[in-house]
Amino acid sequence: MVLVTVVGKLQCKEGFEFVFGGPLAECRDCKVRNVCFHLEENRRYRVKGIREVQHECRIHEEGVRVVEVEKIPLKAVVHAKVALEGSMLTFEANECRNLGCPHYTLCRPLGASEGMRFKIVSVKGVTDCVRGIPLKTVLLE
Repeated sequence: MVLVTVVGKLQCKEGFEFVFGGPLAECRDCKVRNVCFHLEENRRYRVKGIREVQHECRIHEEGVRVVEVEKIPLKAVVHAKVALEGSMLTFEANECRNLGCPHYTLCRPLGASEGMRFKIVSVKGVTDCVRGIPLKTVLLE
């Protein structure tokens, strides 16, 4: 299924990645708001096709272009006991506060927030946790 939305002309490049932060108050009476607002809030997307259609926009100075996007699978670490390929999980951020940990960004991946539902697409393997917690690296969709 092709997902269609709009992005600012300056960001309109194939491969451009973004996190949809949700609807803005300035957009509530925009004629193309439904094209923007159907994306999942706090999910990561990548532009994979650009269409010729353009629109004016109150947020983007030079307006917006219609684009085709795809969800980007998130690489994350989860507790080993829930890391089952094909299963669904409700994301819970790891309580680690060690910013220097090499896996910190996997414990708190951009595009995942507390309570979001994901499907585990694949399990990549065991991840060593400095706190001794049994973790596995997974791809989430």
